[in-house]
Amino acid sequence: MLRFLLLRMLLLCFASSLATAAQRGPFAMRISCGARQNVQTKPTTTLWYKDFGYTGGIPANASKTSYIAPPLKTLRYFPLSEGPSNCYKISKVPKGHYSVRIFFGLVEQARATNEPLFDISIQGTQIYSLKPGWTIQDDQAFTEARVFLMDHTLSICFHSTGHGDPAILSIEILQIDNKAYYFEPNWSQEIILRTVKRLSCGFGQSKFGVDYGADPLGGDRFWQHFKTFGQDSDRPRSVETRIKEASHPPNFYPETLYRSALVSTSSQPDLSYILEVDSNKNYSVWLHFAEIDNSVSSKGQRVFDIMINGNVEFKNVDIVKWSGDRYTALVLNKTVTVSGRSLTITLSPKEGSLAIITAIEILEVILPESKTLSDEVMALQTLKKALGLPPRFGWNGDPCVPQQHPWTGVDCQLNKSRGNWVIDGLGLDNQGLKGFLPKDISRLHNLQIVNLSGNDVGGAIPSSLGTVTTLQVLDLSYNIFNGSIPESMGQLTSLKTLNLNGNFLSGMVPAALGARLLHRASFNFTDNSGLCGIPGLPTCGPHLSAGAKVGIGIGAFITFLFLITCSVCWWKRRQNIIRAQQIAARAAPYAKKRTHFSRDIQMTRHSNYGNAHTAVENGPILLGG
Repeated sequence: MLRFLLLRMLLLCFASSLATAAQRGPFAMRISCGARQNVQTKPTTTLWYKDFGYTGGIPANASKTSYIAPPLKTLRYFPLSEGPSNCYKISKVPKGHYSVRIFFGLVEQARATNEPLFDISIQGTQIYSLKPGWTIQDDQAFTEARVFLMDHTLSICFHSTGHGDPAILSIEILQIDNKAYYFEPNWSQEIILRTVKRLSCGFGQSKFGVDYGADPLGGDRFWQHFKTFGQDSDRPRSVETRIKEASHPPNFYPETLYRSALVSTSSQPDLSYILEVDSNKNYSVWLHFAEIDNSVSSKGQRVFDIMINGNVEFKNVDIVKWSGDRYTALVLNKTVTVSGRSLTITLSPKEGSLAIITAIEILEVILPESKTLSDEVMALQTLKKALGLPPRFGWNGDPCVPQQHPWTGVDCQLNKSRGNWVIDGLGLDNQGLKGFLPKDISRLHNLQIVNLSGNDVGGAIPSSLGTVTTLQVLDLSYNIFNGSIPESMGQLTSLKTLNLNGNFLSGMVPAALGARLLHRASFNFTDNSGLCGIPGLPTCGPHLSAGAKVGIGIGAFITFLFLITCSVCWWKRRQNIIRAQQIAARAAPYAKKRTHFSRDIQMTRHSNYGNAHTAVENGPILLGG
């Protein structure tokens, strides 16, 4: 009986945990940029977290740019003084496939003519550049991409292009099915899919997935209402009939989407949709159908070809036949390369038929850029702190990608063997920098040029710099470096130019560096009053090894301690003598009186003793009587 009860309790706990997981649903995080407290918006009571994860920027009140934008009152904008690139870095995101959506905004009271234009990157890959007029086009008020996050972090960066300050209203991170928008044969978890256009044809209004009552795993997509392909070229159709095979994995399309469609007319049987796109890019086209027209009751009654940019991609499409029945969803996908500036989708019916379409999705296929080696990124972050780089440098995100927006003063090179970017140059001269040069600079193993001249960088030159054997140019001139030149600098066998002039360096120039002067290397050690040992500098005195210097130092310290000890002993002895003399001086009068008194007693005793002795010798004294 007890065993049965335990088993029952375990089953109840397991069922409870499954129910809890089902209630939680897919991971979702929504951020209200610029907000200081969590916000819930009506009518869906959607929770928006207060602003976090940003690298800079300024919170401000927002003015609404589009009716489809979430009803939030704040935003975060990034003036150029905060740097050319700023990011949101969100951590603790479970591994998986996500729809990432960013809504743009305008600072309150800003005019639409001052709309900011800027670039956006996700995980180091540029996905979008805002185009003029986005404030008056509802579906251009945001950008959206599907991306796999495998390291629990999401980095979204905004790059100034000189056309206003980037301003962000909100960020949404919504988990979707791992196979969502799967396409063959080039699909992989590395691919990023950016939404270019998503249309719902026929009757209805523009809606989000939540307005359709769609499954959350669909990513709450926005469907823009599209009422016609052209004047008198089509007519809308709609039904209330249940649509089969719609809201299923991996894409979870809302069933209501397939209850409306556009049908061509006999006068214009072709349906054509033209979209302006960027040239020389790949686009994944998703076409949606359901046979909802009462005039078609069986297969063979509606047959058409589908052409994309003039090429027949699907031939003899028969919706009833291909989907299996009427009122059944059919989704077709094709990925194409567009060389021109437009993408044209044409549905061309066979003789005696008409064309029909329910919805269209066009997604840009983006190959991710290679990232910079993580060890080198961490080294640059350490350098940023050590030199106290001001915000205007904008060292945020990845140093080398997107390639259109590398870090200021950082030169990159692609390591083809490893497939990663590496840092091969630092040009930070005459920037008013302070601080010091950290030893972690040696982690930049591919450096060829370092120029920090004309700043106020101080401290010692780190000996670890001698391990960067790829260095060809090192210019640290006109700073406030002090101490000696590390012996390890002699290991820089590729060095062609070394400028250390105008500092406060001292000691002997390492012999290995001095020898390099004979190999056509250009070195400059002038204006360092303490340097010596090579032609053009003062002659050094007797050179002592490091061990000898340590020995001399220890001997001098011991001698100093000995002298201090002797001085303390002499001082104490002198104090004792002085104290004794003072005590003796105070006791002298009493000692004299005591001496006289003692002498009188002794004389008295001596006199009495003499009389007694005489009496004994003369015999007893007789008294008369």
